Amino acid sequence: MIKRILILAIAIQFAGCAELQKVVSQLPNGVGLSQEQIGNGLRQALDNGIKNQVTKLTSKDGFYRNEMVKILLPEELQAVDKGLRTIGLGNLADEGIKVLNRAAEDAVKTATPIFVNAVKEISFNDAKNILLGDKNAATMYLKSKTNERLYNSFTPVISNSFSKVGADKVWSNLITKYNAIPFVKSVNPDLTKYVTDQALKGVFTMIEVEEKGIREKVALRNTSLLKQVFALQDNG
Repeated sequence: MIKRILILAIAIQFAGCAELQKVVSQLPNGVGLSQEQIGNGLRQALDNGIKNQVTKLTSKDGFYRNEMVKILLPEELQAVDKGLRTIGLGNLADEGIKVLNRAAEDAVKTATPIFVNAVKEISFNDAKNILLGDKNAATMYLKSKTNERLYNSFTPVISNSFSKVGADKVWSNLITKYNAIPFVKSVNPDLTKYVTDQALKGVFTMIEVEEKGIREKVALRNTSLLKQVFALQDNG
């Protein structure tokens, strides 16, 4: 801190007014960064989350083999899973879980531009407080500002993906067979809504992974702006 004050004092003595801001902006640890620059740095971190983490979800098994985001059956359908396995239809139950994840993988691939545009449009009202907040503060801010709009955009994509990957047929067959088991309570779940919720949760989970990485590991700050902005956090 003393070193920074001395540098600033020397700058004031020898630099003109027009040059002073340039000197201040080049001081170490992000001193002199504007609210706009900090906001742009946070956007870059979220963009990296989409580029480096969310795109992994779009590959085959991107959800299914990732234990952080794998979509399991909702509680009300766990009886379906158990019932089918009891009568020897375990393979059908396994396929039911797999196609839910396949639908999410396909939908995220189609909907990635929605997330990219959402990050571009987001306005950080208090970027410095977000930067100096929790390790997932930028991700949570993005979620709070965009989740409803993303959900409305994402739902039809999930619905189309259900048909595209054959999840609708698998689950129609699965539910029909389960409801035919004597003495069970019939079910008719809204799987589109459920997978939409889970897919969005998975996307934000992976963006959060990247944000935490950038906050904790200097090596992941792959632009000069990220280095400047997150140096503020390191010394905050």
